Amino acid sequence: MASISTELIHHPYTPPDSFAAPQPGVFKASTVIFPNVAAMREREWKDKSGYTYGLHGTPTSFILEERLCALEGGTQCLLAPSGLAAIAIVSLGLLHTGDELLIPDNAYGPNKTLSEGELRHWGITTLYYNPMDPADLAAKISDKTRLVWLEAAGSVTLEFPDLPALVRVCKSRGVTNALDNTWGAGLAFQPFDLLPGSGETLGVDISVHALTKYPSGGGDVLMGSIITRDAGLHMRLKLAHMRLGIGVGVNDVEFVLRSLPSIALRYQAHDATARKLAHWALQQPEFVQVLHPALPNSPGHAHWKTLCARGVDDVAAAGPGNAAGLFSVLIDPRHTSAQVDAFCDALKLFKIGYSWGGPMSLVVPYELAEMRTTWPAWLAKGTLVRFSAGLESAADLQADLQQALQKLHS
Repeated sequence: MASISTELIHHPYTPPDSFAAPQPGVFKASTVIFPNVAAMREREWKDKSGYTYGLHGTPTSFILEERLCALEGGTQCLLAPSGLAAIAIVSLGLLHTGDELLIPDNAYGPNKTLSEGELRHWGITTLYYNPMDPADLAAKISDKTRLVWLEAAGSVTLEFPDLPALVRVCKSRGVTNALDNTWGAGLAFQPFDLLPGSGETLGVDISVHALTKYPSGGGDVLMGSIITRDAGLHMRLKLAHMRLGIGVGVNDVEFVLRSLPSIALRYQAHDATARKLAHWALQQPEFVQVLHPALPNSPGHAHWKTLCARGVDDVAAAGPGNAAGLFSVLIDPRHTSAQVDAFCDALKLFKIGYSWGGPMSLVVPYELAEMRTTWPAWLAKGTLVRFSAGLESAADLQADLQQALQKLHS
């Protein structure tokens, strides 16, 4: 008889496979067991026909990938340990020494610092274009350009570009484009079908999503995704993903799977609160400009309305899931940076912290001049503060903002 340790490791019992529950099972593995050598040699890691090693996926991660494809309208998905890691995989997988990369000047900051750091060290050139001017993008594409990053809405300043026009420029020049779709989350618009009902098929090549935000919804998970519809492009990225040894923890996958069914309801709630607060902010003399795509005077509002609120006249009451939960304000430049910091410190419900999409409202002041190559012509002068509306009462959040404004005058 075998020792108890051997018996426990090699115990023959397996449970029946008919178990069903609202949440998928959590399968964790580094090693995957094969029935025989022939099966090990025949099994293919590049598709979902079987399992070879934990880094290449388990039933749990495969389920999340497929559900994310349904959310964004893609057909293939890769998971990464953060949104920034997903961005890095795209740039590292598609660019080589001597290539050129174009990034919108309002892009997510770590994407820019990655390009100015590692990519530059590896001989890849980065140029910045005006996201509100498709002609500027067209003028800057050269025969060395291999990748164009897109964002809608822009990071921090939330201007909304003419996304279909930017995609058309890329396609007319044969250049791959990748969209940071974290703000849209697959709910504000469909990245692979930008003109539904028009008879024209137009979509981005790649959609990158920081699952850290709305898909997680708890402020406690870091994860990213890369979604495509092009099998060849997906395989180029998948090979880079494999060679870099990129993987995600299955417990984190479990958390995102648990939150995903409620994403539309939560997105709608964040959206509704942010719109109420943004409209209130318009009435405050301390704010010289309020940035929120659904506001008629916000940069790119017409583009947002065409893409995200098609056929809706009253955008303040536009349907659920059209504008996320972010808004920014520019505080009158007569107020010092110290006063703006004191305003942020005085907030009680809005906590100071990066990221967004969780239950708690957040606030961050930014030094915008340090983040842009030039001050955008469509922005007023002042100190920028970005707010993320959480799931608290809108009335309570408004009262919190109101009491904190007193600090601007003290």
